[in-house]
Amino acid sequence: MMGDTERLILEMIHFFSGDIKRIQHFMKVYAFSETIGKLEKLDKDTYFTLCAAAIVHDAGIKIAEEKYGAGICGGKLQEELGPAPAREMLIKAGFDEKTTERVCFLVAHHHTYKGVDGIDWQILLEADFIVNACEDGLSRTAVENAKKSFFRTESGIKLLDEIFGHY
Repeated sequence: MMGDTERLILEMIHFFSGDIKRIQHFMKVYAFSETIGKLEKLDKDTYFTLCAAAIVHDAGIKIAEEKYGAGICGGKLQEELGPAPAREMLIKAGFDEKTTERVCFLVAHHHTYKGVDGIDWQILLEADFIVNACEDGLSRTAVENAKKSFFRTESGIKLLDEIFGHY
């Protein structure tokens, strides 16, 4: 397992240079991913992959907006356009091929709630949802629906309940 998450954070900050909202978003998703990953007692490699994916998960936003205009960066576009810049940053930060491929897969599926094939993917979905729900001021109904629909980890559910109030 090679790679340096701190260097990857710096690469992502450089990538989003001047876009404070996007930088704060990925740092929050990273923090929630770290927390849920530790609480769920992930093995070292899975935890490392999860953290790297949380850092670069939204790389596709910048590419989508450059290609299609400000505000045009929906989830599917993020998934389609995110892996290429994520791969470049992962390589610069010294990540090995196996980790890079899994991280790029997670970037390409971080808005896909069906077919989840690993705890790293599950936690990334949950962490990103928690942050998006906070940032977007989602209703209690929307949060409850997400909880019932795709939250699976005990830690993610507990955090969701504590942050938004028990339902």
